[in-house]
Amino acid sequence: MAKQDARQIDWYSVLGASPTDGLQELRQKYQKLVLLYHPDKQGLDMATREADRHLQRFIEVDQAWKILSNEETKREYDLQLRAQELKQDWPVDAQVSLEDMDWDDGTQSYTYGCRCGGEFIIGKEEMEEEAAIVCCDTCSLSIEIKRTA
Repeated sequence: MAKQDARQIDWYSVLGASPTDGLQELRQKYQKLVLLYHPDKQGLDMATREADRHLQRFIEVDQAWKILSNEETKREYDLQLRAQELKQDWPVDAQVSLEDMDWDDGTQSYTYGCRCGGEFIIGKEEMEEEAAIVCCDTCSLSIEIKRTA
């Protein structure tokens, strides 16, 4: 599973579950959905389009179970969800274009001076997204860095 896929799909919603559900609750929800959408359970009179939707749903349910039933992958997924929540709720003090930042070949990162004298630092690999929120290295201010096309 690619990390980007995990961010795009809410695996808990796929199972109709929540992060507080235990393994037994997740299993019950998975089993109910897998029986409902399993290709072998579809009638012969079902339209091809509907059968394709059921197959796609079955694949998503199966993938959700593979991620959420494994303790390690579930923990990693939960951490990704939490990181996304924090990014969305983080207060932004300013918006800065990536072109306004200074590139440092030595550290392979972009820097931008903060009004407190500290710096906002972001690595090149962290700028894969269209926008990123970065905190100052000395104070509590944060900026949103936007890439321009």
